[in-house]
Amino acid sequence: QVQLVESGGGLVQAGGSLRLSCANSGRTFRSYAMGWFRQAPGKEREFVATINSIGSTTYYADSVKGRFTISRGNAKNTVYLQMNSLKPEDTAVYYCAADRTTGVLTTGGEYWGQGTQVTVSS
Repeated sequence: QVQLVESGGGLVQAGGSLRLSCANSGRTFRSYAMGWFRQAPGKEREFVATINSIGSTTYYADSVKGRFTISRGNAKNTVYLQMNSLKPEDTAVYYCAADRTTGVLTTGGEYWGQGTQVTVSS
């Protein structure tokens, strides 16, 4: 059973930065592609960023490209989302997802974390 635990959310002013972390309890972390998704109030969950199992491929939503960076530390079973130049429209609950695949996750994964709130004030 894989458990995902996100951390690092909080309140930040527009233009600021946050780094989200997602710890994966799976013993074969290197086998999992990881992704970040977000859901704003009254909106559907949307894709943010993803990285493949070996960290060689990343993909971003157009809305965050150039501002967010996804990375993974396989030694720590953790995936990160560095968020810079934050905007009020980035306010949402951010979820990480995992799936045992050689590809990337743009629509979701088999496993989900509980989410962490990010609030960007103007």
